[in-house]
Amino acid sequence: MAHLAASAIYFLSLRGEIIIHRAYRDEATRSLADAFRTQILKSKDESACPVRQLAGFNYCYTRSNNVYVLTVTKANANVALAFKFMMQTIELLKSYFNKLDEESIRNNFVLIYELLDEVLDYGYPQILSPDILKLYITQSSVKSFIDKEKKPDSRATLQVTGAVGHRREGIRYKKNEVYLDIIESVNLLMSAKGTVLRSDCSGKVVMKTFLSGMPDLKLGLNDKLTLESEGSVSGGTSNKSGGKLIELDDVTFHQCVNLGRFHTDRCVNFVPPDGEFELMKYRITDGIHLPFRVLPIIKEHGRTRIECNVKIKSTFPEKLFAIGVVVRIPVPKQTAKATIQVSSGKAKYNASDNSLVWKIRRFPGQTELGLAAEVELVSTTAEKKAWARPPINLDFQVPMFTASGLRVRFLKVWEKAGYNTVKWVRCVTRAGTDFGGNYEIRCS
Repeated sequence: MAHLAASAIYFLSLRGEIIIHRAYRDEATRSLADAFRTQILKSKDESACPVRQLAGFNYCYTRSNNVYVLTVTKANANVALAFKFMMQTIELLKSYFNKLDEESIRNNFVLIYELLDEVLDYGYPQILSPDILKLYITQSSVKSFIDKEKKPDSRATLQVTGAVGHRREGIRYKKNEVYLDIIESVNLLMSAKGTVLRSDCSGKVVMKTFLSGMPDLKLGLNDKLTLESEGSVSGGTSNKSGGKLIELDDVTFHQCVNLGRFHTDRCVNFVPPDGEFELMKYRITDGIHLPFRVLPIIKEHGRTRIECNVKIKSTFPEKLFAIGVVVRIPVPKQTAKATIQVSSGKAKYNASDNSLVWKIRRFPGQTELGLAAEVELVSTTAEKKAWARPPINLDFQVPMFTASGLRVRFLKVWEKAGYNTVKWVRCVTRAGTDFGGNYEIRCS
């Protein structure tokens, strides 16, 4: 199985000049960066793949502000691991000096060299957790001597070698609280007649913990496999309480989750890091509850006029409401003006992106709204090309609603001190922009 054995890591300016670099193997020289500058950067191909092979070396690179981060390896490397390493290195440096750009690198040479010595050992990734590294690599000046009377920081040793490396001991809070957010992104492609051509839902569970000591948490979801393992269901799509069961696909967890227990009894058990972290990611392709249905009717009258009628209906419960709903209806480039009427919200013609933009501040559940517009086109003597009719695009947020149907059955906290914990659970469903994709309805 391929791994990452980096020969060197380079931080380069936009011109390809080396700002700082660290070589981990003998084959790594400054000439590797010269080859990157002359053969990759000077090609000026914006669509070029960020993975290239030159003279037997593999080049993986990404960009942060005005800095290129380049990892070079001669071995058969795991590309996904290489990019994961570079992104975590960028986040690590940002945690020390807020942003990663050319100026911040030049002002923190000593600190960055210390960090690069820790994150890779002979080219193999090691510690990348800011919480651990900040225990023994600080932003103060580097001491040039060793105080023999001062004992080494045992917290750092425990964090690196202990069983719970993502959480330090001795954390104390007056009020113990847990915040859990379920954030989902719905991607959709629907035909003009209302047929779903493609849909999926990507989600993540984000937690923010302010807990004393070393708590052990257990999270229960309405996952079908979880409830079957508990003996709560014997098949089908709902449990004894009538709740919907869902099947999670492509689940990935934070390192704090006990994967052994999850695979055996489907329990999400973990000792959480302090503060905010992403507990898990998942994807669902079946049984998605689409929050909006859109029915567009676009008619072209000759060469100078287009009639648009768009109806949008919310399908989530009437007690809920969507916020920040924006409907973008495309129109031809030669549009002169548009007369628009809406049943709610505000709408206008946006010439910069050739669309009618309909904004609805608050959209209640189980409600249907409509837009009617007459679009006048510029009359030309040249033969007009057929209008491609791009899809209508929606942007929205629906608080306290999950398109997948995922819900929290319980969240238990155990700690030897036996303190009481205040728990907060929220959820929101958004259009597919945060995770990639779109919520689109074809016009023809």
